[in-house]
Amino acid sequence: MELQFSRRAALLMLWDIAATFLAYFLASLLTGLVGEVFETHEIYFVLGTAVVINILTYALFRLYNSLWEYASIDDVLRIVLAVGLSTLVEAVVLWMIGHWIPIRVYFGAMIIMIFFVGGSRMGFRILRSKKHMLSPGRSEEHRPRTLIVGAGETGSHAIGRMMDKDPLMPGEPIVAVDDNPAKLHKRIHGVRVMGTSDDIIELVDRFDIEQIVVAIPSATVDERKKIFGICTQTKCQLRTLPNVRELRLDEINDVSLREVDVADLLGREEVVLNTRLVCGYISNETVLVTGGGGSIGSELCRQMCAVGPKRIVVFDMYENDAYLLASEIMRDYEDIECIVEIGSVCDSDRLRDVFEKYRPAVVFHAAAHKHVPLMEMCPREAIQNNVFGTLNTVRLADEFGVDKFIFISTDKAVNPTSVMGATKRMGEMTIQHYAQQSKTVFAAVRFGNVLGSNGSVIPIFKKQIASGGPVTVTHPDIERFFMTIPEASRLVIQAGGMATGGEIFILDMGDPVKIVDLAKSLITLSGLRVDEDIQIKYTGLRPGEKMYEELLMDEENTLPTKMKGIMISTGKEVEFDDVEAKLNSLELALEQDDATALEVLEKAVPTYTFTPNEEG
Repeated sequence: MELQFSRRAALLMLWDIAATFLAYFLASLLTGLVGEVFETHEIYFVLGTAVVINILTYALFRLYNSLWEYASIDDVLRIVLAVGLSTLVEAVVLWMIGHWIPIRVYFGAMIIMIFFVGGSRMGFRILRSKKHMLSPGRSEEHRPRTLIVGAGETGSHAIGRMMDKDPLMPGEPIVAVDDNPAKLHKRIHGVRVMGTSDDIIELVDRFDIEQIVVAIPSATVDERKKIFGICTQTKCQLRTLPNVRELRLDEINDVSLREVDVADLLGREEVVLNTRLVCGYISNETVLVTGGGGSIGSELCRQMCAVGPKRIVVFDMYENDAYLLASEIMRDYEDIECIVEIGSVCDSDRLRDVFEKYRPAVVFHAAAHKHVPLMEMCPREAIQNNVFGTLNTVRLADEFGVDKFIFISTDKAVNPTSVMGATKRMGEMTIQHYAQQSKTVFAAVRFGNVLGSNGSVIPIFKKQIASGGPVTVTHPDIERFFMTIPEASRLVIQAGGMATGGEIFILDMGDPVKIVDLAKSLITLSGLRVDEDIQIKYTGLRPGEKMYEELLMDEENTLPTKMKGIMISTGKEVEFDDVEAKLNSLELALEQDDATALEVLEKAVPTYTFTPNEEG
């Protein structure tokens, strides 16, 4: 039994302790048996047993961690059942230990306790209502007519706060839907459950609904996809909120509605960080994150804070993002030191200074040039940063005895058609090369696109929509794998916990998504109509761009791991001397022109095929 303990729970427990003694005294007084029941001081010790039974039973019925500001008839019934059961257990236990109390006293105490327990909980709702009525600056802004999807605890929470006119939960709840047949035609704070998700479109039209709030955090992936798909067929503003059961009691009243985003529509099961797997190699250690100010690097830093590293060293070329990240971490985690070091992984002397100063036990290498078309225009810069920046970091990790080195790779490294992809594949080969002869555990993690990362299509599409369009897509059939930045970061950290040396971990990216479908979803979520309000324009594949991404090369297979969502590539091992020779030839090519560098890169990465796509 898990009890979320807070000041509110403590106050309720103290009240229930006092109420138990008071209820039995009043029941004895009202039945004329007070002299008999309270004849000796022994009764107070006996009622101490009743107190323990009450507290345990009420905790079992979750009377200390429910949302009493938004209590419904179901919560009242739960109170009645809890008090009735605890009174019955008290009668049996006290009889067994040889202390007899008249039945009518038990019955009277039960009735009084129902009022005491229920009244204390309902008091929270009254206090909250008064608080909102007396709050200064409350405006009478338009409250959109709202349909709630989900009649569970999260839906009840949303409806209750809307009825209290909470500014963080704007809306006027009109009707609710739920796919549980047992909830149909029930009422939540007076709002009727009038159908299932299949009835959403009809109810929106019938009740002039302006806003839909999806409050079903426990729904499966397929259920969420279905519901969001139905909701996006309406013209309503679409919003959602987190599962209130996963929040601390002191966080619940600060939760606000948020816009539904593309990540919600993808319907992926969110990965939870397996702290047992990662504690051993990160907890109380110094961790260096190259490219730590970027979208992936910064989220790696945030996620690893959950397992308590001693120090995080953020190494990046760009000071602003790195500084803001360090300030955020030190504000939220007072026991974690977060330090920013500015520099480039291409500068081996600067990098050496950092390794000498901090002696990291773990390195996450996220620094890279990743923009595909730009790297086609600047191939030597891509080779310098993605290959030799990686080599610099790897050599120093080996020299300074780093325990684990995790290289962030990409699905574009598989059968690459771009310079960026080929350089990242060369980075993987370098990792495998050093893993053969180093005490440091070197491993790579390969995954696809992350939603909202720097340079991804989502921010670009949002800007195009905001400016009135058109939204530009390179090809109607182009597909990509997607996951959220936090999900990718958690999987990278967990893969590091499983690494033993030389592995290329492959993250399960789910099913590929058509880019045009992403564009259409974003337009719809903005309250606009595709091809009516916002046009979609096809521009043709860009240089180095693939139609479809892959996670495995032709000669590769995968092995499962003990962690869901992570696999290991079982491709052909690289030859030690072969990689050494390729790195030497690429280093010489940097002194030549771009054409020579590309030619050498093609020879170094046999699976690389130069693809000069024409821009539209």
